Amino acid sequence: MKKVLITGANGFLGSNLTRELYRMGYDIKIMIRPAADMKGIADIPCEVFFGHIDNSDHVNDAVKGCDMVIHAACITEQWGISFAEYEKANFIATRHIANACLVHQVQKLIYVSTANTIGPGNKNNPGNELNGFTLFNANSGYINSKYLAQQYILEQVAARQLPAIVVNPTFMIGPNDVKPSSGKLILYGLKHRLLFYPPGGKNFVYIKDVCKGIINALEKGKMGDCYLLAGQNLTYGEFFRLLKKISGKRQLLIRIPRFVLKIGGMIGSLPGISGKLNYSTAYMLCLDNYYSGKKSERELQLRYTPVEAAVSGALTWFKENNYF
Repeated sequence: MKKVLITGANGFLGSNLTRELYRMGYDIKIMIRPAADMKGIADIPCEVFFGHIDNSDHVNDAVKGCDMVIHAACITEQWGISFAEYEKANFIATRHIANACLVHQVQKLIYVSTANTIGPGNKNNPGNELNGFTLFNANSGYINSKYLAQQYILEQVAARQLPAIVVNPTFMIGPNDVKPSSGKLILYGLKHRLLFYPPGGKNFVYIKDVCKGIINALEKGKMGDCYLLAGQNLTYGEFFRLLKKISGKRQLLIRIPRFVLKIGGMIGSLPGISGKLNYSTAYMLCLDNYYSGKKSERELQLRYTPVEAAVSGALTWFKENNYF
């Protein structure tokens, strides 16, 4: 059995990935913070290493003895976080992971980036792996730190033959979203009879398809390549209408004008004002943030699950676990 280290194993993606790798018979080691909530993975037999990913000694000890590493840990929150915090957790930690993989000669490293390190497109011409980074204007500490980390990984592949592959998932939905993370969008859609939605759109992907893409990348991915893990492109209006249909909720959906959302974002970014809407989030909510998963379909042999099935799976899990 191959021994694989998973960072961020208690997160939404990490917990689903840990569960799937265990099911497939991998020998699993996870690296999580000492105070981390292990609710999502408490029932999975694995070796647990407690440490901090921004500490090089902790990372070296965690990577030692592993054949493969999947680096999924990062800060994903879009507000109330300084760039220094993003840099430490998303960039510096990734440098430590890459260096430890070289020192301990791991066979493969899968770096879990984000689709937004690749320029998005529209529905007729969605973004693909050949697109450059175009989201400077979003001024997002999360996106910028993930882009820097991805570039570091690719540079180490070229300069030091780091055996790394990058995967770029879009917006993941599905079960086992304990915190919840992306599931907040679904829960928002369920809790309001009068539902205001933003004017943009994004690509939605089933969490289990992302897990399969990562596992297939371990076996079939090309060193130094990036793979968008992208399912279906929907406007927010289309997504919430689909959610309404599946849940059977009686709702009135109202589209927020772009200029209203952007003004709200600018106000939210003023000094002394704290809230969940700032310039970066408003910019992204107005964006046509669409991607193509054709390369991963072709090279990683993925077949993407329809969004309707992914939403249904998430709804069932949230309901069974009393989130609504």
